[in-house]
Amino acid sequence: MSFIRPGTASRDMRSFIALLEERGQLRRIEKEVDPDQELAAISDRVLSMGGPALLFENVKGSTMPVAINLLGTLERVLWSLGLESPEELEKLGEKLALLQQPQPPKNYQETKKVANVLWDLIKAKSDFDLTPPCHQTILREEELNLGQLPLIRPWPKDAGGVITLGLVITKDPETGIPNVGVYRLQKQSSKTMTVHWLSVRGGARHLHKAAAMGKKLEVAVAIGVHPLLVMAAATPIPVHMSEWLFAGLYAGQGVRLTNCKTIDLLVPSHSEMVLEGTITPGEQLEDGPFGDHMGFYGGIENSPLIRFHCITHRKDPIFLTTFSGKPPKEEAMLAIALNRIYTPILKKQIPEIVDFFLPMEALSYKLAVISIDKSYPGQAKRAAMAFWSALPQFTYTKFVIVVDSTINVRDPRQIVWSIASQVDPQRDLFLLKNTPFDTLDFASEAIGLGGRLAIDATRKIGPETKHGWSEVLSRSDETESKVDARWNELGLSDLKNKEADPSLFGYVIEGLLRQRNSESFKKDGNSTK
Repeated sequence: MSFIRPGTASRDMRSFIALLEERGQLRRIEKEVDPDQELAAISDRVLSMGGPALLFENVKGSTMPVAINLLGTLERVLWSLGLESPEELEKLGEKLALLQQPQPPKNYQETKKVANVLWDLIKAKSDFDLTPPCHQTILREEELNLGQLPLIRPWPKDAGGVITLGLVITKDPETGIPNVGVYRLQKQSSKTMTVHWLSVRGGARHLHKAAAMGKKLEVAVAIGVHPLLVMAAATPIPVHMSEWLFAGLYAGQGVRLTNCKTIDLLVPSHSEMVLEGTITPGEQLEDGPFGDHMGFYGGIENSPLIRFHCITHRKDPIFLTTFSGKPPKEEAMLAIALNRIYTPILKKQIPEIVDFFLPMEALSYKLAVISIDKSYPGQAKRAAMAFWSALPQFTYTKFVIVVDSTINVRDPRQIVWSIASQVDPQRDLFLLKNTPFDTLDFASEAIGLGGRLAIDATRKIGPETKHGWSEVLSRSDETESKVDARWNELGLSDLKNKEADPSLFGYVIEGLLRQRNSESFKKDGNSTK
């Protein structure tokens, strides 16, 4: 029984790699490549072109091949979930919205919807493997050497080699509910690594509880899992629900798990590799600096130290990795997909929200654009305040731009027009000072404490303005239809597109350029077969 539904998505990372290769979206690199900066530099250039996933088969200093850029395009993110269009992601968000705020059904249709989700939860229960592939090789403490892993160092001033795309698995010491997160780990010695997580994350909460109970916190790091599980670990889910159940909820079948060899944690049985260890509360070492998603180097922080005492892995394991930096990066592609998943959750919590967008160039969470169906004065400010408190992920959003429902939140030209034409800085800027903030955001005057700004770019109604608000220019449907009918007659048949070409007015649309480069990659790949 596979852990995800049949079709485009697949059983484990190897099957997903095979899928990408079949679709012309994977390149194998046979020449030796250095994991110190060179590997990331190659991958970064390919990703920025909208190019394929890469499998480095000859990595200096290690016998393991390295897979990277598997989720380097939105298209590949969708394939990993068994989907073909971004709109399908919102169906998953609808399920999550129902679980986030369950309410008694009001009619037959709502009853049916709740019953379907409950049945999905039953089917999503995890399966168990007694002979898991991830236990094909077992290395005990005396054999364990993290120096044999192909840990990349992406940027020149990075402090050392890192694990970047491992699932860091912990368990609540009181309730036993697991948490699965994706956190950066820095190699400190042949048997230890520091883990960098924010205080609001599940792993940090578990460590705090373990410290209060006088216990060590057990930690497992699963490397090389199917991308569906990476998405599950990054998706906002109800605190009482495990990421394993969530992954199974979407897949339609339970995730296949197995016991660790030395600690009491469950891990995906088809992981390429699993590291097992413990954290002693209070034991820390300096972590960083590293290039991060902000596009700058982060600071040096004291972070929890994991002491590993066992590694298990498949025969001939493949090491999955990624790296952070100024967008576009893989993490930004994941964020685009998550944006769609968040939308129904937001709509359920804040009914006036029509749509919202987290631009990749704004680091996928630092700036949000939300459109509302405005009906009363002050509603834009209320929507911005509600947005900041809707999900933990939005705690660190610095800027919220609120626009009318007629504005396409994914079109920067419309956003700029709304701000320029409908905003008075004296009236429409709402500033919150000294709020809890992302410690990686060095732009803040005090690390961990910063301001937030909401911009009301909606039309003004009632007491919001002392004069009448002008009507937006538009043509009637009758006129547009008449022009359509006469287009060929007027000798304009060679001009097909009704929309203005942004490049004619100084804009460079990176998405279109990446799409063109991706298509050329596909053509080149097919021509070499």
